[in-house]
Amino acid sequence: MAARRRLLGSLSARFVLVTFAVALIAVLVTALVAVQVVQTVEQDQARQQLRAQAAALVASGRAAEGRVGVVGDRFAVVSPDGTVTGAARGSVSPEVVRKLHAGKTVSANTTLNGKDAVLVGIPGANGGGIVGVRKVADIAAGDAQLLRGIALALAVGLAVATAAGVLLARLLGRPLRRLAESARSLAGGWRRVPIETQPVAEIEDIAQALRTLDTALATSEDRQREFLLSVSHEIRTPLTAIRGYAEALADGVIPPGDVAEAGRTLSAEAERLRRFLDDLLELARLEADEFTIVPQHFDARDTVTGVVRAWSGAAGGADVGLRSELPDQPIPVLTDEMRLRQVLDGLVENALRVAPAGSEIVITGGRPRPGVVDLAVRDRGPGLTPEDASVAFDRGALHARYRGARPVGTGLGLSIAQTLVGRLGGGIQANPVEGGGAEFRVTLPSSDNS
Repeated sequence: MAARRRLLGSLSARFVLVTFAVALIAVLVTALVAVQVVQTVEQDQARQQLRAQAAALVASGRAAEGRVGVVGDRFAVVSPDGTVTGAARGSVSPEVVRKLHAGKTVSANTTLNGKDAVLVGIPGANGGGIVGVRKVADIAAGDAQLLRGIALALAVGLAVATAAGVLLARLLGRPLRRLAESARSLAGGWRRVPIETQPVAEIEDIAQALRTLDTALATSEDRQREFLLSVSHEIRTPLTAIRGYAEALADGVIPPGDVAEAGRTLSAEAERLRRFLDDLLELARLEADEFTIVPQHFDARDTVTGVVRAWSGAAGGADVGLRSELPDQPIPVLTDEMRLRQVLDGLVENALRVAPAGSEIVITGGRPRPGVVDLAVRDRGPGLTPEDASVAFDRGALHARYRGARPVGTGLGLSIAQTLVGRLGGGIQANPVEGGGAEFRVTLPSSDNS
């Protein structure tokens, strides 16, 4: 039962059924029209035959003698004085008699012995005339063979249309089944699945969509694989250090005077691991929408001042200057202040990681145009090439590119910043700085348009 239901629900079966239904309707309509046409033609031919026979009778003079008889037909004689005689006299109305006396040929519908019939009257030379009547049923009896031929032709047409529907269903269904197999292969984990070019434009659109999906899945999985490798490497490094110091402490090989330093190293590596795991958790929450945005009206200068105050100690310890360049007028922002602070903290931390001793980090703010505000973090580190700027926010891209060449983080911070800024209704850009360094510029909606 399930297999039968599946078969009837397939595109091929539905295409065949629709083709058959359309052909059947066309055949029925054609049959009705054909029957009407055949009946009309036969009745016209019967009228012409009656007219010819009646005219012949009038010309022969038999009508004047009152002797009328034609096999298969019913005739009546209308005398000049209006008397009607003959087998068909019951079908001749006074109106027919009046027209014949007026010298007019008559063609009309009537009845004969209670049955529908056609009537033709030919006027005589001295008044009166001959009236011929033939039953419609007698006329239709001659149509049976012709109608059987038409029915046979229509049945053949229906069969041919159905066969054509089956053929087209197979021609269309075969590539669709192949595309379905390709889709199942993609769902099963196969990539770079070969998908042939299709001759039908609509089916080719589906094929192209599957090719695009195949490429996107392969690219995404490659990035995930690289990300997992990077994550494994980042976790392994602090874990190796923690395990080494822990085993050394357990074995008692660390002198008592170095225990405090070992503890500080363990704490630093544990903190590094915690920050990395926090980044992973934050990224998962962002992508799962498991956090809320609370829009607020506030002056972004206060947020920047708080960031400078919070990171001044760390900057001073790294011999890096940290300052802000802000306008005298307020920078009104409509967004979540806590999330904005999270973005700026991440950008400053990223800048401190790469800023060389003796350089400085500058946080700027302003209103470049009505309706928006800009906040930027600029450093004098190794900087970004145009190619770096184009992939700076791709998860782990810069980390993979410069790991081992210069200080890099986990590769998640900039990706988190981009996602957060996007949820705040703004945008973020990475730009090289002339003379060296990098600038990360955050654009947010202003709380007014002045």
